[in-house]
Amino acid sequence: MKKEFIEPFFATLQAANPQPNTELEYTSVFELLCAVLLSAQATDLGVNKATRRLFPVANTPQKMLALGLQGLEAHIKTIGLYRSKARHLMETCRILIEQHGGEVPRTRQALEALPGVGRKTANVVLNVAFGEPTLAVDTHIFRVGNRTGLAPGKTPYEVEMQLMRRVPDTYLVDAHHWLILLGRYICQARKPLCAQCSVARYCDRKL
Repeated sequence: MKKEFIEPFFATLQAANPQPNTELEYTSVFELLCAVLLSAQATDLGVNKATRRLFPVANTPQKMLALGLQGLEAHIKTIGLYRSKARHLMETCRILIEQHGGEVPRTRQALEALPGVGRKTANVVLNVAFGEPTLAVDTHIFRVGNRTGLAPGKTPYEVEMQLMRRVPDTYLVDAHHWLILLGRYICQARKPLCAQCSVARYCDRKL
């Protein structure tokens, strides 16, 4: 993507959706962390269905631990890889209580030290909960970055670094929401809906 196209590309996305947000449902930073951890290789819709049952009974690390591993598994068994995710979440709750006073830490290093929390999850929490200008590169953003020419890269980290260099500061905080939604609903993997795309004119992909 030509450098001069990047600003109007994001300006167009912003005009259509001035205040984008995650489609995961949460009411606290802890709930957001849980939802993002559970969302690996799962859809936001599937995670929301499970957390609507889970969060009313376990919305703090203490309450989550009180559920017990089997109790937690019963609430999230509709989500892929639920057993390993349940183990990670229980251990994360223990660490939050023992090392962080039951609160979700605000630094990348502390977040990535939590079981099941990698760079992408940490980026989501830092961005959505704390307003940090981070970019969580999932499969949608990886595809959009490469397909449009906005941020080509062979790995999610390469795409993330390209985006951090190329996205104007004005749009950085909200950029990952716009790119995820673009990839999820328009720039789809098998058949991109180019005719419906508001930013197709700036894209490297030829119709």
